[in-house]
Parts: sequence; C-alpha cells; structure tokens
Amino acid sequence: MLHYAVVFFIIAIIAAVFGFGGIAAGAAGIAKILFALFLVLAVVTFLINIARGR
Repeated sequence: MLHYAVVFFIIAIIAAVFGFGGIAAGAAGIAKILFALFLVLAVVTFLINIARGR
C-alpha cells in the first residue's frame, strides 16, 4: 500500500511539472489517503503484536 502511495505521489509531481493541475491534485489526494491508511494499519498491527506478547 505504501508503494501505491509513492507511485501516486510521483505521478502528482510529474503532472505538476507538465502543468496538469487537476491531475496533479487528484493524484496527490489519492497518495495522501493511501499513506494515511498505511499509517493506521501499521499502528493497528503494531498494537496487536504488542497485545499478543510477541
């Protein structure tokens, strides 16, 4: 999932360089959502592993 966030971030940067503002904003928005989702899932997984005692 983090990979997809990075891919959309790169697409947003390339689109911004070439002047496609709408596409850049959309790709950046998707990248932000995927990154936030990745962080939430990583924290939940970390907490579950601590609760299990591993």
